[in-house]
Amino acid sequence: MTTAEDPFADLLAGDRTLLDRTSTAERVADVLRQRIIDGALLPGTRLSEESVGRALAVSRNTLREAFRLLVHERLLVHEFHRGVFVRVLSAEDVVDLYRIRRMLETSAVRYAEGAAPELVSAVGDAVTAGEEAAKQEHWMGVGTANMRFHEALAALARSPRVDEIMRQLLAELRLAFHVMSRPREFHEPYLGLNRSIADLIAAGDLADAERRLEEYFDGAEEQLVTAYQLKR
Repeated sequence: MTTAEDPFADLLAGDRTLLDRTSTAERVADVLRQRIIDGALLPGTRLSEESVGRALAVSRNTLREAFRLLVHERLLVHEFHRGVFVRVLSAEDVVDLYRIRRMLETSAVRYAEGAAPELVSAVGDAVTAGEEAAKQEHWMGVGTANMRFHEALAALARSPRVDEIMRQLLAELRLAFHVMSRPREFHEPYLGLNRSIADLIAAGDLADAERRLEEYFDGAEEQLVTAYQLKR
């Protein structure tokens, strides 16, 4: 039975089918990480071992190992005598995240020539998903589609290691996005920017796409850092 303290338990229970009897801590961590990327687990949320373990039908030892993996990825924090919480980021974290994003995503776009057509199409498909979510005024969905867009940009590098780093980075970044109190005002302006970047990549104009992406990062970083400073 879900308690008022753990409203996410029913949501995680629906993820139980993603795990099998031989599920590992890595698979449990994957589920929790994805829920962070989707915006379902908010910064500061306490993750009760009992509630999460029951929702996913995994042992306490497996769950603790999954928690340790996500603490290492800076997505969760363990507070002595209090438990495990979804991490709350700082303005300094945002600056560092955008530093890494510039390294990964702009490089991926720069060297995207020769990428398989399905990789290029994935960039445009993510933008379309965001546009459709916006038509329905589903701004959480717009944010998730934006994550997929940037994941697709990084995938142009054709590197499994870059893909893995990007998934972890985007989960952490989604935690930063929660500082924006008006999701529509935050996400809506980037729909047009995403479309322009996707179109430039599809047209093979990678230099302009990279330049546009750099400008995108400058604006987004400044917007988030300002929001964090106002919260102090």
